[in-house]
Amino acid sequence: MMLSPLPTAATSLPQLTADDYRPPRWLRSPHVQSVLGSSPLRRRHGELSLAACGAVTTAHIIDGGDGVRLQGLHSVIPRQGSFSRGLVLLLHGWEGSVDSSYMRLTAAHLLRAGFEVFRLNFRDHGDTHHLNEGLFHSNRIDEVVHAALEVARLFPRLPLAVAGYSLGGNFALRLALRAPAAGLPLTHVAAVCPVLDPARTMDAMEQGLPMYLWYFERKWRGSLARKRELFPQLHAFDDQVLGLRMRPLTRWMVERHTDFGTLDNYFDGYSIAGARLSALQVPASILMAEDDPVIPVEGFRALQLPAPVRLEISRWGGHCGFLESRRLDGFAERWIAARMLDAIG
Repeated sequence: MMLSPLPTAATSLPQLTADDYRPPRWLRSPHVQSVLGSSPLRRRHGELSLAACGAVTTAHIIDGGDGVRLQGLHSVIPRQGSFSRGLVLLLHGWEGSVDSSYMRLTAAHLLRAGFEVFRLNFRDHGDTHHLNEGLFHSNRIDEVVHAALEVARLFPRLPLAVAGYSLGGNFALRLALRAPAAGLPLTHVAAVCPVLDPARTMDAMEQGLPMYLWYFERKWRGSLARKRELFPQLHAFDDQVLGLRMRPLTRWMVERHTDFGTLDNYFDGYSIAGARLSALQVPASILMAEDDPVIPVEGFRALQLPAPVRLEISRWGGHCGFLESRRLDGFAERWIAARMLDAIG
């Protein structure tokens, strides 16, 4: 198998913007994009693409503070030697993992561009349910900030950037908001279809095609069942709870496993809508699809963003799809690599 040549200091990717994304007509349906984007075919494509890089990947257990343990994978191409441009921390979406297709494909693009990559699993994602007793929820930003600081400590010679998809994009932007106060030296943040207003996202899923709600409900129920199997004394809920639909199941989780009290308070806790990103000091890039069937695009047009933030809205893409061809290559992965080269390269 032939490997791509090593990047040099002059390596760069063509300047990419959302306007450059023009999928063939058969890929312009947001539902085709969203479904194929998480299909087994694309998962296999991601696995093969990452393997073809010749990278060495090492698993790490990362300190998330207060006894929390998170798992991550560090990848580097050995031939790069001391050349690495920087380290990119990648954050997956809800019920995704470090092995999601978009995570592997993005890692492959970044590795070929001369970066090292650290893919972090959120609590209870991937095969990590055994590492912590408490359930994952979307307001667990403190442990992700702590984990990012630990990653920066492990690789101190490298400039650090972060990129995320969907809920991972939301976490990435909140991480960047907290970075200055936490002493985290982030150079750039890139977010693809980030969750802005969780309440509006819930509404959109309930009002949209049932397959999206069914997909996330199925994945979450499986995760909760795994947690119950591992910690039966702590998580003694019955199958009736697991049979709840998304909104009442989220309300159950909030009322019993968080301090937020109400669903509205919980959603508000991790919202980044409106003016909430106006205090962002870290340079940031956001890519959104106008036809995203899960996250309403209207919220992005209402964002109040500071000068260091660049928002790009594509006509097509679905939810974190941005597929370009029958090979199921993705524009978003190339876009993240280009943004990182712009920022660090």
